[in-house]
Amino acid sequence: QVQLVESGGGLVQTGGSLRLSCAASGSTFSSYDMGWYRQAPGKQRELVAAISRGGRTKYADSVKGRFIISRDNAQTTIYLQMNSLKPEDTAVYYCNLAPRAGPSWGQGTRVTVSS
Repeated sequence: QVQLVESGGGLVQTGGSLRLSCAASGSTFSSYDMGWYRQAPGKQRELVAAISRGGRTKYADSVKGRFIISRDNAQTTIYLQMNSLKPEDTAVYYCNLAPRAGPSWGQGTRVTVSS
């Protein structure tokens, strides 16, 4: 079972940038397609970016052109570079398997974008 630890969130102004990291345990990390999810207050958790084992990426329309997902299989880490942040990006961000999440979630990392 993969264990996930997210970090890198914080408070940023509109238009700013943040880079999130997700450290995953387990020697089979490179075998998994992974993704970043977010859950805003009062809303359901949604998948915003995914990266396949081979590095192919997909993005939700709401973040396309602003967010970049990447992975380092040697470091068993995935990243989310978030640029041109908007107040509507405010949420707790999680990583997990994608497009179907596994049963275990990390604690997430909170991103707050002020207007």
